[in-house]
Order: sequence, then structure tokens, then C-alpha cells
Amino acid sequence: MSSALQILQTVFGYSAFRGQQQAIVDQVADGGDALVLMPTGGGKSLCYQIPALLRQGTGIVVSPLIALMQDQVDALREAGVAAAYLNSSLGAEDQREVERRLLAGELNLLYVAPERLLTGRFLSLLERTEVALFAIDEAHCVSQWGHDFRPEYRELAILHQRFSAVPRVALTATADQRTRDEIVERLALQQARQFVSSFDRPNIRYRVGLRDNARRQLTEFLDGHRGEAGIVYCLSRRKVDETAAALVEAGVTALPYHAGLDTATRAANQQRFLREDGVVMVATVAFGMGIDKPDVRFVAHLDLPRSMEGYYQETGRAGRDSLPAEAWMIYGLSDVVTMSQMIAQSESADERKRIERQKLESLLAYAEATRCRREVLLSAFGEDYHGPCGHCDNCLEPPKTWDATVPAQKALSAVYRSNQRFGSGHVIEILRGIESSRMSQLGHDRLTTFGVGADMDEKQWRSVFRQLLAVGLLEADAEGFGTLRLTRSSRDVLTGGQSVHLREDARPARTSKRRRDSQRVTGGSLGIEAYEQSMWDALRGLRSQLAKQHGVPAYVIFHDATLLAMLRALPANEEEMGSITGVGEAKLKRYGQDFLAVINAES
Repeated sequence: MSSALQILQTVFGYSAFRGQQQAIVDQVADGGDALVLMPTGGGKSLCYQIPALLRQGTGIVVSPLIALMQDQVDALREAGVAAAYLNSSLGAEDQREVERRLLAGELNLLYVAPERLLTGRFLSLLERTEVALFAIDEAHCVSQWGHDFRPEYRELAILHQRFSAVPRVALTATADQRTRDEIVERLALQQARQFVSSFDRPNIRYRVGLRDNARRQLTEFLDGHRGEAGIVYCLSRRKVDETAAALVEAGVTALPYHAGLDTATRAANQQRFLREDGVVMVATVAFGMGIDKPDVRFVAHLDLPRSMEGYYQETGRAGRDSLPAEAWMIYGLSDVVTMSQMIAQSESADERKRIERQKLESLLAYAEATRCRREVLLSAFGEDYHGPCGHCDNCLEPPKTWDATVPAQKALSAVYRSNQRFGSGHVIEILRGIESSRMSQLGHDRLTTFGVGADMDEKQWRSVFRQLLAVGLLEADAEGFGTLRLTRSSRDVLTGGQSVHLREDARPARTSKRRRDSQRVTGGSLGIEAYEQSMWDALRGLRSQLAKQHGVPAYVIFHDATLLAMLRALPANEEEMGSITGVGEAKLKRYGQDFLAVINAES
């Protein structure tokens, strides 16, 4: 048995490595550099934590967020590992104590923010310390094309210059080829071995639908996730506040999170989400990076994200424990216009805007896709997935398509004949022949396309325009006024050289009453049977009690996956309890008898 495997089993409570973990651990433990791309929940942390325990000295982990550092350190300490962090949440005396332990060689792992690491004082400390390795977490932050760009990450190449003999491992869950190339260049990782795992998250079910009545749709979706932790993403702060208030009124434990809230409120809400069971966080994208909560059972989007990378990163916060989870999104034509305006009105350079538009188009193509969503999602990261997956909405309920060539020609012609100066709302009124004083003043009631689409209602035409934008036959103007323009591909459709097939708009994404009732009876996403509910509640109750006593999030005691394994295996003694995945030696000694008592009492 290798030393790495011994540490995996005795410290972390896992019987075997997954995927490329063993190869990555060996590479770094032997002193080599590595670039690791592994999906959220794939076990990236072990890829540097185990080498840090194998090598002499202290592993220095560069982490972007205080909350992430604290969670990681709490979990390591519970597993019996000497870990600490240095950040602004510590008082001066506590910081000095951490520095003393670092210099004395008493720490296995130390977490720091990039801003602190780059200070002259800290670099000087490192030069007087035996450093086992440098781990650069959330490495995509180095890329200007990424969704979480942090300029200070670019200066981390200094680690290679000043500590050339110390191995470095850069890790991220989200990076397309452009971002990967920039990570290598900016962090001087040209000689690093690259480990690219599949981006697939098979435990997540992807569902996308049209926004009809967002509040009702969200409430119906949450009916299938009562008592479960989740995140609801909204584009604006106002929508966050309104949605959180509506959920509270509906009996859901929901909290808001956005940059407009004061620091104390944001921190308090984040702590409740991390430490309590069943809290729903309603947030802008200001919330989430580095959130290490494994039992998030769903992520819902009430608006389109900015890109496929952003969508993947945000949905990846669900199901980190590999148990069933759901990614649910609703959107509308207005989202496309709003996102196009945001890109156009930004102060970014033209090249940046062009790339942002490409990213939005890729996301639209995913949203409007008629084939397996997993295929489309993974192809955005250069991965060939041989589906269908049989698990997403398009696989479970294949959408119908229709020959929309003639309506598409009418739509494109109306855009062209109104001089490509108007948004979809006005063009739809032209097509439907809606008479008004403005229509007469503009002379659009005399266009040849006026009234040619009267056989379709506004909702049907909105679907056509939304999909024409998604497939690149129309584009929103670059100036950000929401007007529509033809593209190079439009000509082939107008001249009859290309046919157009669009999806029939299914009912808006909602959970059927039968499925909601089934989930409510069987314990939501995890499939807890009615006869198991009492013991499940008792195990979670004990976990919550212990978490409060130790001042840590509940999942730091044990993940849901570990509790579920206890529920199904019903261990009778410490030896059997020690064989449960996620129960290492330190946790067995500390909590084993308490959980065995609950199991014996409920059996």
C-alpha cells in the first residue's frame, strides 16, 4: 500500500483514488509541476493536500476567498491535519501565532490570499520556511477571458522565479482552451504536466425552459426540493430581493445575497447558508466562487448567465458530493437583448466585446438546443461526449421541431425593410399588422411585410426571433440599443438557399404535480424512502448539533453522502462504521459512538 493511499484512507476516509487523482498526487509529490482541470466535486483538493502531507515542509495554498479558506481549514482540522489560514479575519495576535507555527514547521497546510502572498513580508517569511508545494486554486482567475478575472493572480509567476525548486500545482474546474493557454503562459507552467479530466457531471440533471411566470415556475420547481439547500441566481439586485422575499412568503428559508447589501449582512447570510441545512440563497453572480458546500441539491437560473463558462461554474455548485442534483434555468428573449446591451455598453476593448458576444451566442445555442444538453455543454469545453445522456430534459422529453423557413424569411425581411433600426417588439407588430399612430408616422404600415405574419400571435413570433438570434440568423446591434440586424447567414435563408427548422416551444419548465408529490414523499433529490425518514432526520439532527458545538458547517462533520451510506449500511460497531466512505480515523474516534447510538436507537 502506497503512502498516498494510506493517507487517503486513514486521514480522509476514502478507500480508493478516483480518476486521475493518483497520477496527479504522484506528479506533485515527486516534485513536478501540474495543471489540473477537474470538474467541481471531482476531488481537486486532495490533489494538493495529500502531496503536502507526503512532502517535507508546509504546503502553501493560494485561495481567492476567505470563506473558502475557512471551510477547507475547518475540514482539515476535523480530519486531524495541522492546517491554518492567514487573512483579514484574524486579529494581529492570531496572525503572529500562525506565522510562528509556519516558521516552526508545525503546519502541514497554510491557506493565503494572493494579495497577502505577494507582499514583501510574506515572501520573506516563505524564504525562511521549508515549503512543500504551492497550490494555486481557482487558477482560471488569471485569465482576462475568464468569468472571475483577478488581476493579482497574474503576479503569481513570481513563485516560479523565487522558489524554482518548489513544485507548483494550478487547479480549476472551469477553463476552455483559451483560458488554459493563458493559465500556462501567465503562471509560467510551460513544463507542467497537464491533467484534463472530463468536464461531465453525470449526477446533475440539466433542464432549460422558457420564462412564463417566473415566480410561479420557481415555486413549483422548489416544491420538489423542500428542505434542501440550493442557489437561485438572478441578474439584478432588485430581482434578488424580490425573489427572496417571495420565497420567504411561500414558506421557504431563503436569503438574499448581492453587492448592494452591507458587508455584515452578506457575511451573515453566507454563514447561514454554509452552516445550516436547507437554506436557499437567492443571489447575483457575486455569490458562489469558492463556496465549498457539498450538499447543494439544485442551482436555478431565472436569467441567462453571461457565458457557458459562467453557467458551468454556477451549476457546478450543485451536487459536489456526487449525489443527485439539478440545474434548472428559465429565460426569455429579453435576456438576449439585455445581455447584448451589457456587452455593448461595457468599457471593454472591441476584441473583448467580440469574444463576449461569441460566448453569449454559445450559451444561446445551448439554451435552444434540441439535442442532448450534455453533448452541447461539454462540446463548449472541447470535449466529445457520445450521448445521448438519457438524463437531461431533451433526452427525457425530446422536443419537436417544425419547418420555420417561411416565418424566418418573413421575420428577416421585416427586419431588413424597416432598415435594421428596431427591436423585436416593433418588428413583430409590423409582421402582425398592428396599426398605431407610430406605425403610420414611420410609414411601416405601407411596408410589404406589414401584416404578413398575422397568422401567428406575439408569443409565437417571440419564439421565432429568440431562436433566430440563437442560431445566428439575427444579431442584436453592437451599440446596445436592442435593435436587430441581419447576419451573413441571413441571405441564404432569404434567397431560399437554406431551410430553417426551429423547436416547438414546449410548456415552460415546470415540475409536474406527479413528480412533485413523488419527490415530497421520497425525500427530494436523494430518494429517502418514507420508512427511512425518521433515521435520516435523526442523523442530520445529530450532525447539526455537533456542527454547532464545534463551530463548523454541518458538512464538515460528515457529507450527506456519508450520512446516506450510514443510513443504508446501518453499521453495528466502530469497525463497520470505519468502513463507511468519508469516515477517517480522526472522525471515527471523535464521532463514531454518537452516530452508532443514533443508528441503534432508530433501528
